[in-house]
Amino acid sequence: NFFFSVKVYVKLNHDSPHILCLTNHLQNLELIDPVFQWNGPGGGLSSESRSVQISPTGTLRLRHFNLSGVYTCSIAYKLTAMQPAKNLVIKYLIYAYSDPKNYYEFTARYHAAPCNSSRNTSFEKALLQILSKLVAELSCEVTLIKSECHHVKMQRGGLQNEIFFTFSVASLDRENHNRLCQQSACDASHRLNKAKHLIERYFKQQVKINRESSEPLPEIYYIEGTLQMVWVDRCYPGYGMNALIHPDCPECCVACRPGSYNPSNGIHCRRCDSSLIYGATKC
Repeated sequence: NFFFSVKVYVKLNHDSPHILCLTNHLQNLELIDPVFQWNGPGGGLSSESRSVQISPTGTLRLRHFNLSGVYTCSIAYKLTAMQPAKNLVIKYLIYAYSDPKNYYEFTARYHAAPCNSSRNTSFEKALLQILSKLVAELSCEVTLIKSECHHVKMQRGGLQNEIFFTFSVASLDRENHNRLCQQSACDASHRLNKAKHLIERYFKQQVKINRESSEPLPEIYYIEGTLQMVWVDRCYPGYGMNALIHPDCPECCVACRPGSYNPSNGIHCRRCDSSLIYGATKC
Protein backbone atom coordinates (compact mmCIF):
# COMPACT_ATOMS: atom_id res chain seq x y z
CA ASN A 1 0.00 0.00 0.00
CA PHE A 2 2.10 2.87 -1.32
CA PHE A 3 1.34 6.46 -0.46
CA PHE A 4 2.23 9.39 -2.73
CA SER A 5 1.68 13.08 -2.00
CA VAL A 6 1.31 15.66 -4.79
CA LYS A 7 0.50 19.43 -4.71
CA VAL A 8 -1.99 20.76 -7.26
CA TYR A 9 -3.02 24.42 -7.76
CA VAL A 10 -6.44 25.28 -9.13
CA LYS A 11 -7.60 28.80 -9.90
CA LEU A 12 -10.39 29.85 -7.52
CA ASN A 13 -13.89 29.24 -8.99
CA HIS A 14 -12.41 27.59 -12.11
CA ASP A 15 -12.34 23.93 -13.12
CA SER A 16 -9.39 21.79 -12.06
CA PRO A 17 -7.19 19.93 -14.52
CA HIS A 18 -7.84 16.18 -14.86
CA ILE A 19 -6.37 14.57 -11.74
CA LEU A 20 -5.33 10.94 -12.24
CA CYS A 21 -5.86 8.12 -9.78
CA LEU A 22 -2.74 6.45 -11.18
CA THR A 23 1.03 6.73 -10.85
CA ASN A 24 3.26 7.02 -13.92
CA HIS A 25 4.25 3.41 -13.33
CA LEU A 26 0.65 2.11 -13.27
CA GLN A 27 -0.32 4.10 -16.35
CA ASN A 28 1.90 1.80 -18.39
CA LEU A 29 0.48 -1.43 -16.94
CA GLU A 30 -2.62 -3.46 -17.71
CA LEU A 31 -4.85 -3.39 -14.62
CA ILE A 32 -7.53 -6.02 -14.01
CA ASP A 33 -10.81 -5.07 -12.25
CA PRO A 34 -9.56 -1.68 -11.03
CA VAL A 35 -11.78 -0.01 -8.42
CA PHE A 36 -11.32 3.71 -7.74
CA GLN A 37 -12.53 5.66 -4.71
CA TRP A 38 -12.02 9.42 -4.18
CA ASN A 39 -12.33 11.26 -0.87
CA GLY A 40 -12.20 15.01 -0.33
CA PRO A 41 -12.22 17.35 2.70
CA GLY A 42 -15.97 16.75 3.06
CA GLY A 43 -15.85 12.93 2.71
CA GLY A 44 -16.46 10.61 -0.25
CA LEU A 45 -16.72 12.13 -3.73
CA SER A 46 -19.07 10.92 -6.43
CA SER A 47 -20.18 12.14 -9.83
CA GLU A 48 -23.68 12.65 -8.45
CA SER A 49 -22.43 16.00 -7.15
CA ARG A 50 -22.60 18.84 -9.70
CA SER A 51 -19.13 20.01 -8.71
CA VAL A 52 -17.41 16.64 -9.20
CA GLN A 53 -16.72 14.55 -12.30
CA ILE A 54 -15.08 11.12 -11.98
CA SER A 55 -14.39 9.18 -15.17
CA PRO A 56 -14.74 5.38 -15.41
CA THR A 57 -10.93 5.22 -15.22
CA GLY A 58 -10.90 7.15 -11.94
CA THR A 59 -9.83 10.56 -13.27
CA LEU A 60 -11.18 13.42 -11.13
CA ARG A 61 -12.25 16.87 -12.28
CA LEU A 62 -13.46 19.49 -9.79
CA ARG A 63 -15.74 22.21 -11.15
CA HIS A 64 -15.87 25.84 -9.87
CA PHE A 65 -13.24 24.84 -7.33
CA ASN A 66 -13.10 26.55 -3.94
CA LEU A 67 -12.58 23.81 -1.33
CA SER A 68 -8.84 23.54 -0.68
CA GLY A 69 -7.55 20.56 1.25
CA VAL A 70 -6.47 16.95 1.15
CA TYR A 71 -7.98 14.75 -1.59
CA THR A 72 -7.12 11.05 -1.57
CA CYS A 73 -7.74 8.46 -4.18
CA SER A 74 -7.44 4.75 -3.47
CA ILE A 75 -7.21 2.19 -6.22
CA ALA A 76 -7.58 -1.57 -5.82
CA TYR A 77 -6.40 -3.63 -8.79
CA LYS A 78 -4.91 -6.94 -9.89
CA LEU A 79 -2.03 -7.40 -12.32
CA THR A 80 -3.11 -10.96 -13.18
CA ALA A 81 -6.49 -12.58 -12.62
CA MET A 82 -4.96 -15.06 -10.18
CA GLN A 83 -3.11 -12.60 -7.95
CA PRO A 84 -4.67 -11.06 -4.83
CA ALA A 85 -5.75 -7.42 -5.25
CA LYS A 86 -3.24 -4.68 -4.48
CA ASN A 87 -4.10 -1.30 -2.99
CA LEU A 88 -2.56 2.06 -3.64
CA VAL A 89 -3.40 5.41 -2.04
CA ILE A 90 -2.43 8.71 -3.66
CA LYS A 91 -2.79 11.90 -1.62
CA TYR A 92 -3.25 15.25 -3.36
CA LEU A 93 -2.99 18.61 -1.59
CA ILE A 94 -5.24 20.69 -3.81
CA TYR A 95 -4.95 24.42 -3.23
CA ALA A 96 -7.24 27.13 -4.58
CA TYR A 97 -5.30 30.20 -5.72
CA SER A 98 -6.14 33.59 -7.19
CA ASP A 99 -4.07 36.30 -8.78
CA PRO A 100 -3.11 39.10 -6.40
CA LYS A 101 -5.24 42.22 -6.64
CA ASN A 102 -2.83 45.09 -7.20
CA TYR A 103 -3.46 48.77 -6.89
CA TYR A 104 -1.68 52.08 -6.55
CA GLU A 105 -2.22 54.09 -3.40
CA PHE A 106 -1.81 57.85 -3.82
CA THR A 107 -1.55 60.53 -1.17
CA ALA A 108 -1.80 64.25 -1.91
CA ARG A 109 -2.19 67.41 0.16
CA TYR A 110 -4.38 70.39 -0.60
CA HIS A 111 -4.51 73.84 0.90
CA ALA A 112 -8.05 73.94 2.28
CA ALA A 113 -10.94 76.00 3.54
CA PRO A 114 -11.53 75.94 7.35
CA CYS A 115 -11.71 72.29 8.47
CA ASN A 116 -15.43 72.20 9.23
CA SER A 117 -16.37 73.92 5.96
CA SER A 118 -18.68 72.16 3.52
CA ARG A 119 -16.60 73.68 0.71
CA ASN A 120 -13.94 71.05 1.44
CA THR A 121 -16.51 68.25 1.11
CA SER A 122 -17.86 69.45 -2.20
CA PHE A 123 -14.32 69.98 -3.51
CA GLU A 124 -13.43 66.40 -2.52
CA LYS A 125 -16.46 65.04 -4.41
CA ALA A 126 -15.56 67.05 -7.51
CA LEU A 127 -11.92 65.91 -7.37
CA LEU A 128 -12.92 62.25 -7.14
CA GLN A 129 -15.27 62.64 -10.09
CA ILE A 130 -12.50 64.20 -12.19
CA LEU A 131 -10.01 61.45 -11.31
CA SER A 132 -12.62 58.70 -11.89
CA LYS A 133 -13.44 60.10 -15.34
CA LEU A 134 -9.75 60.27 -16.20
CA VAL A 135 -9.29 56.52 -15.78
CA ALA A 136 -12.78 55.21 -16.63
CA GLU A 137 -11.88 54.39 -20.25
CA LEU A 138 -9.08 52.15 -18.97
CA SER A 139 -11.59 50.17 -16.85
CA CYS A 140 -9.88 51.43 -13.71
CA GLU A 141 -11.56 52.83 -10.63
CA VAL A 142 -10.56 55.48 -8.11
CA THR A 143 -11.62 54.92 -4.50
CA LEU A 144 -11.20 57.41 -1.68
CA ILE A 145 -9.51 55.66 1.26
CA LYS A 146 -9.53 58.66 3.58
CA SER A 147 -9.47 62.42 3.65
CA GLU A 148 -8.51 64.35 6.77
CA CYS A 149 -8.33 68.05 7.40
CA HIS A 150 -5.51 69.27 9.69
CA HIS A 151 -4.14 72.58 10.95
CA VAL A 152 -0.52 72.77 9.84
CA LYS A 153 1.98 75.17 11.40
CA MET A 154 4.17 76.35 8.53
CA GLN A 155 7.95 76.76 8.81
CA ARG A 156 8.51 80.35 9.94
CA GLY A 157 4.86 81.05 9.23
CA GLY A 158 1.37 80.82 10.62
CA LEU A 159 -1.21 78.04 10.66
CA GLN A 160 -2.97 76.86 7.54
CA ASN A 161 -5.67 74.27 6.87
CA GLU A 162 -4.71 71.29 4.73
CA ILE A 163 -6.62 68.26 3.46
CA PHE A 164 -4.63 65.01 3.36
CA PHE A 165 -6.18 62.79 0.65
CA THR A 166 -5.46 59.08 0.29
CA PHE A 167 -7.03 57.27 -2.65
CA SER A 168 -6.45 54.04 -4.55
CA VAL A 169 -6.47 53.29 -8.26
CA ALA A 170 -7.27 49.69 -9.20
CA SER A 171 -8.11 47.98 -12.46
CA LEU A 172 -11.50 46.34 -12.77
CA ASP A 173 -11.77 42.77 -14.06
CA ARG A 174 -12.40 43.06 -17.71
CA GLU A 175 -12.74 39.51 -18.98
CA ASN A 176 -15.81 40.36 -21.02
CA HIS A 177 -13.96 43.13 -22.92
CA ASN A 178 -11.09 40.91 -24.04
CA ARG A 179 -12.49 40.41 -27.52
CA LEU A 180 -12.40 44.15 -28.13
CA CYS A 181 -8.76 44.88 -27.45
CA GLN A 182 -5.35 43.36 -28.04
CA GLN A 183 -4.37 41.05 -25.20
CA SER A 184 -1.49 43.20 -23.90
CA ALA A 185 -3.59 46.37 -23.92
CA CYS A 186 -6.22 44.55 -21.86
CA ASP A 187 -3.70 43.39 -19.31
CA ALA A 188 -4.60 44.78 -15.88
CA SER A 189 -1.09 46.01 -15.02
CA HIS A 190 -0.77 47.73 -18.41
CA ARG A 191 -4.05 49.61 -17.86
CA LEU A 192 -3.10 50.43 -14.29
CA ASN A 193 0.20 51.95 -15.40
CA LYS A 194 -1.59 54.11 -17.96
CA ALA A 195 -4.01 55.26 -15.26
CA LYS A 196 -1.10 56.13 -12.96
CA HIS A 197 0.48 58.31 -15.67
CA LEU A 198 -2.80 60.13 -16.33
CA ILE A 199 -3.20 60.93 -12.63
CA GLU A 200 0.38 62.13 -12.24
CA ARG A 201 -0.07 64.31 -15.30
CA TYR A 202 -3.29 65.78 -13.88
CA PHE A 203 -1.52 66.93 -10.69
CA LYS A 204 1.40 68.39 -12.68
CA GLN A 205 -1.11 70.36 -14.74
CA GLN A 206 -2.69 71.76 -11.57
CA VAL A 207 0.69 73.16 -10.52
CA LYS A 208 1.27 74.62 -13.98
CA ILE A 209 -2.18 76.27 -14.10
CA ASN A 210 -1.70 77.86 -10.66
CA ARG A 211 1.77 79.13 -11.57
CA GLU A 212 0.77 80.65 -14.88
CA SER A 213 -2.49 82.18 -13.72
CA SER A 214 -2.49 85.90 -12.98
CA GLU A 215 -5.45 85.37 -10.64
CA PRO A 216 -4.75 84.90 -6.88
CA LEU A 217 -4.66 81.26 -5.80
CA PRO A 218 -8.08 79.69 -5.15
CA GLU A 219 -9.02 78.84 -1.57
CA ILE A 220 -8.50 75.11 -2.15
CA TYR A 221 -5.51 74.08 -4.26
CA TYR A 222 -3.02 71.23 -4.65
CA ILE A 223 0.26 71.76 -2.78
CA GLU A 224 3.10 71.20 -5.20
CA GLY A 225 5.32 68.16 -4.59
CA THR A 226 3.01 66.38 -2.13
CA LEU A 227 1.73 63.68 -4.50
CA GLN A 228 3.18 60.32 -3.43
CA MET A 229 2.41 56.85 -4.59
CA VAL A 230 3.02 53.25 -3.51
CA TRP A 231 2.29 49.95 -5.27
CA VAL A 232 0.17 47.60 -3.14
CA ASP A 233 -0.28 43.85 -3.55
CA ARG A 234 -3.15 42.23 -1.73
CA CYS A 235 -4.78 38.81 -1.47
CA TYR A 236 -8.31 37.94 -0.45
CA PRO A 237 -8.77 37.15 3.26
CA GLY A 238 -7.84 33.49 3.82
CA TYR A 239 -5.21 33.61 1.05
CA GLY A 240 -1.55 34.59 1.01
CA MET A 241 1.69 34.47 -1.01
CA ASN A 242 4.57 32.27 0.03
CA ALA A 243 7.25 31.30 -2.50
CA LEU A 244 8.92 28.92 -0.02
CA ILE A 245 5.83 26.79 0.59
CA HIS A 246 4.53 27.14 -2.98
CA PRO A 247 7.57 27.34 -5.28
CA ASP A 248 5.39 26.27 -8.25
CA CYS A 249 3.03 29.22 -7.71
CA PRO A 250 5.27 31.90 -6.10
CA GLU A 251 3.21 34.94 -7.14
CA CYS A 252 -0.19 33.39 -6.52
CA CYS A 253 -2.44 34.12 -3.57
CA VAL A 254 -2.87 30.56 -2.30
CA ALA A 255 -5.36 29.38 0.35
CA CYS A 256 -3.67 29.52 3.78
CA ARG A 257 -2.92 26.00 4.97
CA PRO A 258 -3.88 24.65 8.42
CA GLY A 259 -1.79 26.33 11.10
CA SER A 260 -2.12 29.72 9.42
CA TYR A 261 -4.75 32.34 8.58
CA ASN A 262 -5.14 35.76 6.94
CA PRO A 263 -7.90 37.97 8.37
CA SER A 264 -7.33 40.97 6.10
CA ASN A 265 -6.53 41.57 2.46
CA GLY A 266 -2.78 41.69 3.16
CA ILE A 267 -0.48 39.33 1.31
CA HIS A 268 0.73 36.87 3.96
CA CYS A 269 -0.84 34.04 5.93
CA ARG A 270 -0.01 34.52 9.62
CA ARG A 271 0.76 31.67 11.98
CA CYS A 272 -2.09 30.27 14.08
CA ASP A 273 -1.63 26.91 15.75
CA SER A 274 -5.32 26.45 16.48
CA SER A 275 -6.44 26.89 12.84
CA LEU A 276 -7.26 23.46 11.40
CA ILE A 277 -8.77 24.43 8.05
CA TYR A 278 -7.55 25.65 4.68
CA GLY A 279 -8.28 29.28 3.84
CA ALA A 280 -8.87 30.40 7.45
CA THR A 281 -9.75 34.07 7.95
CA LYS A 282 -9.68 33.99 11.73
CA CYS A 283 -7.56 32.31 14.37
